[in-house]
Amino acid sequence: MFLVVFRNRKRADIDAAAYSRDAVAMERLAAQQPGYLGFKSYTADDGEVIAVSEWEDEEAALAWRRVADHAEMQARGRTDYYESYTLFAGTPTRVHRFQRQDT
Repeated sequence: MFLVVFRNRKRADIDAAAYSRDAVAMERLAAQQPGYLGFKSYTADDGEVIAVSEWEDEEAALAWRRVADHAEMQARGRTDYYESYTLFAGTPTRVHRFQRQDT
């Protein structure tokens, strides 16, 4: 598994409807990519957004980064949508799981 964690703060003056449309389009496009495992996004009380995408491996995540529509949207994010962001990417060094079993 390879994780990409995207922490961001949106600009106060963004076109929220356009952002939502673009986000949905990117989620759909990502889901069609080889090696895609999943995506979730969370918004904290202070407005920071944390988005996590899961990929089979680093090559799949790097291939997604190079998809032309995604690259175009990354540029739009820097010009139109985000005040700031930080991206973390890597393979987890430890994974712990718990699953309740019905008895």
